[in-house]
Amino acid sequence: MARESSREADPAQPPYFNISPDQELQRLGPSVGTAELSRIAGLAARGRDELATRGLGEEGRKSLRLFSTWEITRYLIPVAQGHFRRVLKGNPDLPQGRSETEGGAKWFTLDEVLRLRAWFAAEGAKNRDYQPYRPQGLPAKIVAVANFKGGVGKTSTCAHLAMSAALDGYKVLVVDLDAQGSMTSIFGGKVADEWGTAFPLIARHYARHLQNDNRARVERGDAPLALDATLSEALKTEPRSVVQKTHWPNIGLIGAQLNLYWAEFQIPVWRMQSRGWKLWDALTDTFAESGLLEDYDLIFFDTPPALGYLTINGLAAADMLLVPTGASFLEFDSTGRFFDMLHSTFASIEEGENIAARALGREELAFEWDAVRAVITRYDGAQQAEMASFMQTWLGGAMSPQRQEFTALIGQAGEQVNGIYEADYRDFNRETYIRGRETFDTTWAEFKRLLYGIWRRDERAASAGE
Repeated sequence: MARESSREADPAQPPYFNISPDQELQRLGPSVGTAELSRIAGLAARGRDELATRGLGEEGRKSLRLFSTWEITRYLIPVAQGHFRRVLKGNPDLPQGRSETEGGAKWFTLDEVLRLRAWFAAEGAKNRDYQPYRPQGLPAKIVAVANFKGGVGKTSTCAHLAMSAALDGYKVLVVDLDAQGSMTSIFGGKVADEWGTAFPLIARHYARHLQNDNRARVERGDAPLALDATLSEALKTEPRSVVQKTHWPNIGLIGAQLNLYWAEFQIPVWRMQSRGWKLWDALTDTFAESGLLEDYDLIFFDTPPALGYLTINGLAAADMLLVPTGASFLEFDSTGRFFDMLHSTFASIEEGENIAARALGREELAFEWDAVRAVITRYDGAQQAEMASFMQTWLGGAMSPQRQEFTALIGQAGEQVNGIYEADYRDFNRETYIRGRETFDTTWAEFKRLLYGIWRRDERAASAGE
């Protein structure tokens, strides 16, 4: 044993040789009980709060940075800088921006940029895309971003698509269905408990079903099922009331926090209590009936990294499904299994519902999405080009041709709990900033092409049906 305790690592050998049990015992520390788990969780929460404050302004809440004339004319409003300045000079009632120094560059809030967009759309050249395409009279499109593989940039992709849409002039709602609440943190949301999440929307849907079911029970002479305190409270919740403002003037948020995970245990209990409840329709019906589809242009669901009840609700409500994935064998394999599980889950729901539908002569249930696309994220062209091409070959049109690279700008912005569009380009070399945001600009462009095609198809279908 004396020889064992005096072992020293030989630099010529691998680090897993010559490990001393006695020395490792001294380093080990005591066994871990539940109280220690609580202590670790508390330390992590304090650290998280400290990180979150990096993105906060002086008032203790997130604020969106200003945008320069250079940025506006390059990225936001398709107009030459000289013409932009002449328009401002000739229209003093328009937002004039502010300068940090005498004669310096003008900077504008995003709200001011949106007002300028509207002016150019009304008064500017008619062949310019001052406002994004949006068919009149059609509801918002719901986009679910999902994969049960963690670490593929799901939340980052969802957040940056929402920000891209907002910068493009759309009104956006972000719905965080992940109890970890990462999306909520990105948008500076504060959620006290499950009543500030999507949970009361699902509970409200079940409560209303139970009320209808109870009326049928009474007519049959059966005793009604009681609505407990949770369901009674949910009935009082208006869907719009759980939407909170963010530091983006045209992005709303339905946030999440750990108590949202309770829904994964409560939903199957309700389903067992009333087998007729179509749990997968909870968010679909709520968004359709609440007016939220008229309040916004795009609604993004950030789903948990698991195919649970919350994810099923989000996917069932979605018009478009995006599946972020890395370009590696394990991630390709996992993504394939995810699609297999999606098929098994939704086909099983269809089969179960349609047995009764056929017997009663009713219309059969069929889930349908406008488009489904896998998106390669965190892409390293030097290491993953061959694998990405392999995946593209096998998935074909189900995979977006755009590959979202990971750049230093993305990592640096993430350390500040910001999206790259929230990063001030003056904190970087301008060329570094241009290259860094290019990958998300391209992701948005590819998504926008898909969105435009879907909306035009819907527009023509609506015209044909009139």
